[in-house]
Amino acid sequence: MKIALIILAVIAGLLTVLEVLLRVLGFGNPLIYIADAECGYLLAPSQRVRRLRNRIEINQYSMRSPSIDPLPNPSTLRVLLLGDSVANGGWWTNQTDTISEIMTQQLRLQVPNLATNAQLHLKVKYSEYEVLNCSANSWGPRNQLAYIKRFGFFGAKVLVLLLNTDDLFASAPNGAVVGRDRSYPDRQPVLATVELLSRYLLPQAGSQLLAPAESGDLVGLNLEAIRQINTEAAKANIQFLLSLTPKQHEFGEPGPRDWEVKARLRLAEFVESEKITYIDFLPIFNSATEPPNLYRDSIHLSPQGNQLVSQTISSQIVVVFWDKL
Repeated sequence: MKIALIILAVIAGLLTVLEVLLRVLGFGNPLIYIADAECGYLLAPSQRVRRLRNRIEINQYSMRSPSIDPLPNPSTLRVLLLGDSVANGGWWTNQTDTISEIMTQQLRLQVPNLATNAQLHLKVKYSEYEVLNCSANSWGPRNQLAYIKRFGFFGAKVLVLLLNTDDLFASAPNGAVVGRDRSYPDRQPVLATVELLSRYLLPQAGSQLLAPAESGDLVGLNLEAIRQINTEAAKANIQFLLSLTPKQHEFGEPGPRDWEVKARLRLAEFVESEKITYIDFLPIFNSATEPPNLYRDSIHLSPQGNQLVSQTISSQIVVVFWDKL
């Protein structure tokens, strides 16, 4: 009996140590999601967490940005970034290393530098720059359209829609994943150990409860959502910029798969007919010295990738839109 008690005490002690270590790493405190009839789901507002030492801040409007005023000061150029997990950065990206934060710093650097170039005739009207990060994992154009219809543009002068190739095939907004898919928890776990087991080590459960995959012309439906986003921006006199990052397998040979090539061609024809300012990052990434270093996995960008995307978009904003801002 005494030996059994000792064994139980040792096991309890080890579990306690494990729980403390996991808490230090940020487990047991995941980002919480809420289901939404129009957007599908949103990050629950006003959250601050740390995961593996990375700070994650979600403001009152479910953006991965600090708390904001509904409208900016007249001296602040506000940019609204719409995206998915690439723009969001996820738990693996510290708040200061997200694309939106890097863009803010890039605008602060680039505008004064370009203002000294007489050929561009720039007049600096703004002393501060702010890029709002409105994004969530697996969002597609229809989620993003629903968000701006619900919340508006927050006084932004520029709207950037940052997609990746998979987003051209995104399904309609679906809130069924919240609380059922382990990637979209709707409450805190009882223990950090429970989260580690249920979210990362044990097989996914409950997938049969999720809505079936959407059929039909998904590319066409998402292009229509992009068209509506562009229309909403034009109504508000906001400059619209669309950008597309590739998946890692699209580099070099054999390059994008057949269905991806067709979707990309449709997108290229679409932006030309709609006269949308467009950045295709596939040729830009292909011309990089070491394209694989731009990624942390098959879709999500590394810090180097975030830097390249942020610098490219910021430069495009200044060069293309500045006289209109």
